[in-house]
Amino acid sequence: YKGQYILAVEGNPPLNEGGMFCIDGGKPFVEKLKLMAEDAMAIIAWGACASWGCVQAAKPNPTQATPIDKVITNKPIIKVPGCPPIAEVMTGVVTFITTFGKLPELDRQGRPKMFYSQRIHDKCYRRPHFDAGQFVEEWDDEAARKGYCLYKMGCKGPTTYNACSTVRWNGGVSFPIQSGHGCIGCSEDGFWDKGSFYDRLTTIKQFGIERNADQI
Repeated sequence: YKGQYILAVEGNPPLNEGGMFCIDGGKPFVEKLKLMAEDAMAIIAWGACASWGCVQAAKPNPTQATPIDKVITNKPIIKVPGCPPIAEVMTGVVTFITTFGKLPELDRQGRPKMFYSQRIHDKCYRRPHFDAGQFVEEWDDEAARKGYCLYKMGCKGPTTYNACSTVRWNGGVSFPIQSGHGCIGCSEDGFWDKGSFYDRLTTIKQFGIERNADQI
């Protein structure tokens, strides 16, 4: 199967001290990664760790934890970020490759467009509350009990690209926002170093219940 197999990688190699911070079977993970990638057709980077580095790469990153595409630079790499990624997204990527015999179309960051082309905010069932200016102000307040938008509680849905609000989790049962907690942006690069999960990252304009399109 030389040149025909897909290498799926979870986690990332630490490069400091010759890779000695992650040893598997007596050898550094980075050595095994390079060996297994040598004859691969392409590589799938499972999760935020393999795709971006994730919490292991948080500042000051003493082990020099490094995402896969910074180590393997001569192979196509499909990033499937998330902490963890959605199971149906993972199987969907593999199924696409085996069915059509080609790699899925990727965005500029190397993510499959079929799952990462829209923000969670775009399809969130709480979006009407955002547009109406109806927000949760404190955990377990009346607005929270009514299912209002969690943006003011730090929800990163407006800046996070993933399929959580459409595919959801556990066979489509739910996802974090539906469970009452804002999105932490775990599929975005650097989410672990961007401050508290409960602080707003951006100021995003919305209509509000007393505004219309001409007033925005």
